[in-house]
Formats: sequence, C-alpha cells, structure tokens
Amino acid sequence: MSLTPEQQAEIDELRANPAPTLRAVSEGMEKHLYSAIPVLDHGFVRVIDYMGDDAAICQAARVSYGKGTKSVQNDEGLIRYLMRHWHSTPFEMCEVKLHVKLPVFVARQWIRHRTANVNEYSARYSILDREFYIPAPEHVAAQSLVNNQGRGEALQGEEAARVLEMLKADSTRSYDSYEAMISQDGQQGLARELARMNLPANIYTQWYWKVDLHNLLHFLRLRADAHAQYEIRVYADAICKVVADWVPAAYRAFEDYRMGAVSMSAQMMDCLRRMVKGEVVEQSTSGMSAREWREFQDMLND
Repeated sequence: MSLTPEQQAEIDELRANPAPTLRAVSEGMEKHLYSAIPVLDHGFVRVIDYMGDDAAICQAARVSYGKGTKSVQNDEGLIRYLMRHWHSTPFEMCEVKLHVKLPVFVARQWIRHRTANVNEYSARYSILDREFYIPAPEHVAAQSLVNNQGRGEALQGEEAARVLEMLKADSTRSYDSYEAMISQDGQQGLARELARMNLPANIYTQWYWKVDLHNLLHFLRLRADAHAQYEIRVYADAICKVVADWVPAAYRAFEDYRMGAVSMSAQMMDCLRRMVKGEVVEQSTSGMSAREWREFQDMLND
C-alpha cells in the first residue's frame, strides 16, 4: 500500500485530534475513519466521512410509515422487512465518502456505477506516480472458454513468467516515455493532458467516491460476487467489511436477501413447484432455454 507522506500526515493529525459531535455516530465505523485498508499491490480504501447508521434507516422508514410501526417491530426486524421488500429510500439516508486508490482499468469498470459523486486525481494538472498493478502469478490467467468476459485457469511456467515480464517491461517503458515527454529539461515539454495518453491502463489513479447506502449495496451485490473480476472484487470485499461494521443490521439483511438469495423467473418457479410435487422435470419440458436451464440447475445445486 502506498500512501504519500502528505496523506499519512493528514491521517495522523486527524486521528490525533478527534472532534466531539452531537450527531449520531456508528461505533463500528468510527474505527475505520482515516484508516487505509490495503488492496492489491499499491491500492487502498479509506473512509473519509459518513452519515447515518442502522437507526437512521429506521428513523426514515418510520417517518414514511407513521408512528404505529415502532410499536410492532424492532429496528432489525424493520430493516429486514425493508430489505426483503426492496424498499430503497430509507437506505439512502446513510452515506459514505471513500478515498480509493486503484488501477485505471478497475476505475473504468467502477465508474459504470453512475449513482455516486466522484472526484478523480487530475493527470492534466498533476504528474501520475510510477505505480502499476502487476498481478500475482496465481492471477495471471488464460481466457475463459465459456465466458467471453472472464478468465480461466492460471497460466503456468514459462508462459506465466513471460507475461509478467512483459507487463513489467511495458509499464516501465511507457512511464519512461511519459517522463521524457513532459520533461522541461532542455525542451518545452509536452502538455501533461497529452502525455497521459501514453500511460497503460494498469497505472494507479485515486478518487473520492461518495455514495448512499442503497446504491453502495447495489455496487457490492454485483462487484463482491464470485463472478466479478478479481481486481474489482477485492475492493468490494474490503468495503463489505467496512459496511458490516457501519450498519451491522442492514448488512446482515443484505447478506440474507441479496448476496445469499437468487432470483427466479416464472418458468423456474413453475418447475420448482412441479418438482416439489414429485414430478420429474427435464429441460425439454421446462419451457426454458438450455442456458436458463443450466442456470436453474446451478441454483438448485449450490
């Protein structure tokens, strides 16, 4: 993990001078404030600020539903009800602001989630650091034979070593050229906004990312999934641990009703009912395509 000296000094100063507040705080989240969680070889996630806790979710829901709700449901029961029935607004009452350092190609996946406020490090204004993501050997994998956007088995032996060496050499060479182009030693120097085009997608960038809990959980449901690309999944896994400490009741409900749940089509439900009644159902009599039938079987066999 690579924090700059300035970032580390900021963290040390803020943690050494806590400020009193009248607003509700989450004790679990307080321990994460201004603490960087290492991710990949040079990346990190750290919590800059947050608003709300489990109680804030319930508070918002009871304003919407009326006074009577509180007398019949405890907070966790209410949160589970909201999650189970796909209510969104109460979860939007909680927000978190994260500082994330990540490879550019991961950032381009991440930014597809357009429901957050983002401010990224400017390579037009500043010079990017010489830091590149180089995967560990076990994550240098071949193209999947069944998934056009995924990876298969890890490369072995000489091929793996050759790929890693090319990644390192190309990263170094492109950064050397970047430095040579922007240098003003004996020349005018190319504008930074143009020189950055020569940098590879594995160079690290940084951003502040602020999002409400509802949209954060949607991000985590997709990116912490086993089918997500490893390099973004490890960031999502790190954030999951933060969210579990921040809003433990909401996170438990999220695990049960989102991460650990499946969504079935009408045809799948019909087949399941027929199976429960003892009928032998085959793909040919299911009303499903071969691919959907395989997905249905995977659901039943997991």
